Amino acid sequence: MADSLNFDLVSPERSLASFAATAVQIPGSEGDMTAMANHEPVLTTLRPGILSVSAASGVSEYVVTGGFAEVTAQGVTVIAERAMAKADVTQEDMDGMVAGAAEAVERASEDAQEAARKMQSDVAALASALGLNAA
Repeated sequence: MADSLNFDLVSPERSLASFAATAVQIPGSEGDMTAMANHEPVLTTLRPGILSVSAASGVSEYVVTGGFAEVTAQGVTVIAERAMAKADVTQEDMDGMVAGAAEAVERASEDAQEAARKMQSDVAALASALGLNAA
């Protein structure tokens, strides 16, 4: 496929996806970004959000909770702390993410409080985007 790039998504548990894509929308910690073929090399950390991958067969969406993405001219490799197909996310999964974010805020040192609260806010935004409760 012309103007395509290799896309790979892995988590500690397994490889979730590996296919040719035309664009990858990444929930970067410094803001969303879209990678396409011939993109300049970049490495970014991920925030909790939806990773959207466009391909000839359609759009695939995944929920990620952190990790990093490496973008090169030839492809995108995402190594996520936790990742799952968006369609598979349940309220129970969301409850676990919310609880984990709240625990991170409680355990964070004074210097890390801002980052922990940002992650908690990102998890709440993710729940809203998925139409799930963040309670």
